[in-house]
Amino acid sequence: MPRICDLTGKGPMFGHNVSHSNIKTKRKFLPNLQHKRFFVPEFDQWIELRVSTSALRTINKKGIYQYLKEIQKKEMQSI
Repeated sequence: MPRICDLTGKGPMFGHNVSHSNIKTKRKFLPNLQHKRFFVPEFDQWIELRVSTSALRTINKKGIYQYLKEIQKKEMQSI
């Protein structure tokens, strides 16, 4: 199962651990993903998503239905 947010598409990033002597070793930055169930009253059903905490904050602010509509609108514009 990939470590990718279902809504934002955020995934792992790669970088370096840098020691005091400036030796660089590879490392991976993982997104903070949470398993969450959301109730969508417009569809009268629950959906289960694996979302990043930044997406959770946006959902708390705007609501799940509005956020899904915005994502769909952005995808349609990029095509």
